[in-house]
Amino acid sequence: MAAADQEPHASAVRPRSYQDESYLHGFLGTLGDLQKAGVLQDVVLEVEGRRFPCHRLVLSAASPYFRAMFTSDMAESRQKTVVLQGLDADMFGEILSYIYSGTLHVSLEKVQPLYQAADLLQLDYVRDTSSSYMAMNVDHSTFVDLYKFAGVFSVDIVLRRCVTWIDINFAEFSSGEEFCSLSVNQLTEIISHVELDVKEEKVVCEAVVRWVQHNKEDRLHHLPSILSYIRFNLLTSDDTAAMLEHPLVREDPRSYEVMQNVVQKGNLNLKPRLGMTMEMALVYNAAAGSNELLFMNPQKGKYINCSYKPEERPLSPIMTVTSDNDIYILNTKGS
Repeated sequence: MAAADQEPHASAVRPRSYQDESYLHGFLGTLGDLQKAGVLQDVVLEVEGRRFPCHRLVLSAASPYFRAMFTSDMAESRQKTVVLQGLDADMFGEILSYIYSGTLHVSLEKVQPLYQAADLLQLDYVRDTSSSYMAMNVDHSTFVDLYKFAGVFSVDIVLRRCVTWIDINFAEFSSGEEFCSLSVNQLTEIISHVELDVKEEKVVCEAVVRWVQHNKEDRLHHLPSILSYIRFNLLTSDDTAAMLEHPLVREDPRSYEVMQNVVQKGNLNLKPRLGMTMEMALVYNAAAGSNELLFMNPQKGKYINCSYKPEERPLSPIMTVTSDNDIYILNTKGS
């Protein structure tokens, strides 16, 4: 047969994979229905006396904690009823709802026990979502509670957010009742921050005095170690003298000795706090005939807009802005 008369080979048919987009939703929905109907449940979890019938397979697929429990030689793998310790019954109900539906309900009232339950049961999504929720809700009313919780459970994202909040709001926060509830370790950690937004080191000194006086009997002996975090080199001579003569310092000989030593050495290596400095960016409008200058503080999101007559427009590169937003320009005109 001539080549032209040969029947062409059929092109090779390649296999394909198809993804059923509705399967996952339908599968979870079916699991939820089975759970609600009490069908095929093969284990009962008991938390604080409450009983939760469940499916071993579903629990094992959702949580490494349950997977280890039900697939190992642990006694729980053979028991019909398993008692779980260290969990809140209401929070475990929320956890089960998430496992069977994929939907997580979080509120400020229950986020902390929810985080603890998720951490124990090794549910990464619930734990991470709870920590993110806490970090997003750090404010004046929640700060102390979240800061203490994050410290105990090492929730880094919440700790970082709390530290940032403290640095920005230290002057206001340190004058409130919540500040006095801090532990000595939390206090020294806070006042060690160079990022504190305070205009004077005196603010930090006064905060320390308030904290000690709140419970002088239990806290006075901590004063010598706390004083080492105060930047005495940034105090005026009058403020330093006032601290040396303060009754709290005079009452504790060790504190007085520490203060004298620190003042004499000068603490020259301690830098000014963030709030004691002002870094501004100067923006010129290069358009013809423009007579405006814009000073911007990137850290605080503040700006100063200045207008000049063309003949008065400052061209000096030597300019500074004070913490009170006063602009000083070195005018070399006529020199």
